[in-house]
Amino acid sequence: MTGTKRTAVTLVVITVLLSLVIGVVGIVSVTGLSDTAAELKQHIIVQLQIPLVFTACLVGAALSTSGATLQVVLRNPLADPGIIGITSGASLVAALLLLLTPQWATAYLHYLLPLGCFIGALLSTFIIYRLARKLLGSSTAVILAGIAISTLSGAVIAWLYMFSDANALRNLTFWLMGSLYQTNWLILSVGGPLIAVAVALQLYFAGDLNKLYAGELAAKSSGVDVEKLTERALIVCAIAVGTAVSMAGSIAFVGLLVPHILRLIIGHNNRYLLPLSALSGASLLMLVALSSEMTRAITLPVSMVTATLGGPLLIWALAKGQIKG
Repeated sequence: MTGTKRTAVTLVVITVLLSLVIGVVGIVSVTGLSDTAAELKQHIIVQLQIPLVFTACLVGAALSTSGATLQVVLRNPLADPGIIGITSGASLVAALLLLLTPQWATAYLHYLLPLGCFIGALLSTFIIYRLARKLLGSSTAVILAGIAISTLSGAVIAWLYMFSDANALRNLTFWLMGSLYQTNWLILSVGGPLIAVAVALQLYFAGDLNKLYAGELAAKSSGVDVEKLTERALIVCAIAVGTAVSMAGSIAFVGLLVPHILRLIIGHNNRYLLPLSALSGASLLMLVALSSEMTRAITLPVSMVTATLGGPLLIWALAKGQIKG
């Protein structure tokens, strides 16, 4: 690594860690209950704000790292979990569980959601992968497959809207827009380890992912089993994204923009890109959570904030030619 790249990596790490510290300290300190009893403050911090911090970190890391991995594995710069339909598949199964789970089974919903979202994400990933392979890895095929999956999932969810009660619809609508406030310690104990393992495995794949830049034949000649690596990476991404969706709903643009911005700063080496994507995604959602905590009159849907920030940045990157097919 050159001195310039080393300096860029160092600056990114310092910036991201500083943002994380600001987010954590800000969330824990913004209680709005200065005159409240110490026991209530402690309850709010332990039961509400600390789970919020962990949720933001885990979900941001899962989406950003998965986006960076998918962009390499599918050879597509637009391979964000949301754009190519993985999030839609997970959201569809989550919607089915939220609206159709019988009353007696609601106590087990925190176990069913991660499993169901993983299955939905895995099915979407499998369809995308098979289509991309059949059409020789065409970038257009991946995007079109994602649009088809997203459209079909949206249609099924629309039908569910027609046959559900008002309370269920309100909860589902807010959940589909993304929320970091739906988790508790029990949900984190189930989803947290899944995301941690999935992100760790993606970091483990970083060296082999670097070899894919030279093309499939070159990667094979260097000893990489490309098909096995692709399958394992897609399964791991499906686990990470499915679990993230089950914890925080559908969140847009995080997995697309964070890796691209980092590539502009530190380059394409996945040994640095993937861990920094995890840290930067966690930092981004931490700051979004802090902004929501500071506007206590309303709870900001996470996807609305990330899309508002991500849309202009994506247009700018396309206009500057930084994202190419």
